[in-house]
Amino acid sequence: MITHIVLFKLKDGIERNSPAVTEAEKFARAVGRHVPELLTWRVGWNAVDRDIGYDFAVIGVLPGLGALERYQKNAFHQQSAEKWRAISDWVVMDLTDD
Repeated sequence: MITHIVLFKLKDGIERNSPAVTEAEKFARAVGRHVPELLTWRVGWNAVDRDIGYDFAVIGVLPGLGALERYQKNAFHQQSAEKWRAISDWVVMDLTDD
């Protein structure tokens, strides 16, 4: 199993209620319905405001590395990533179950 985690930090000057952020969030929420390899999919805004915190996260569970590769190539996922690339910086982590 692979747990795929992405943490997004909105770029300076980008507000959470801007149309571009609303659109990116809509796409992120829909990824779970458009990527068949995902076993689970969670998204959401950070509940606590901290200087070191990130703003938004996505967490997906996939059955293995092959599924992760297919997820990364999925056209809908790539559209979602493009929307987030325009408004945020992010970090990614992929955990394996040992």
